[in-house]
Amino acid sequence: MGRGRQKAKHTKVARELKYFSPDTNYSALERELGTHSEPDFAALAAKYDTADDLDDDLELDDELDEYVPTDEQKRA
Repeated sequence: MGRGRQKAKHTKVARELKYFSPDTNYSALERELGTHSEPDFAALAAKYDTADDLDDDLELDDELDEYVPTDEQKRA
């Protein structure tokens, strides 16, 4: 097949795809989107919140305060 015929065929296919608009079932779309609700982030945070997390953060802060770089690390 020559280049002209091939290009015309591709143009025809591209035009068909560009202007193709299928019928949309809006009621099905509404049902699908309406069934999902927002999660309750406050309840999730309360569920997974532990006192250990706070203790770990405080220990990490203490370790960072005690860190002193060596002379070699200061030069880098």
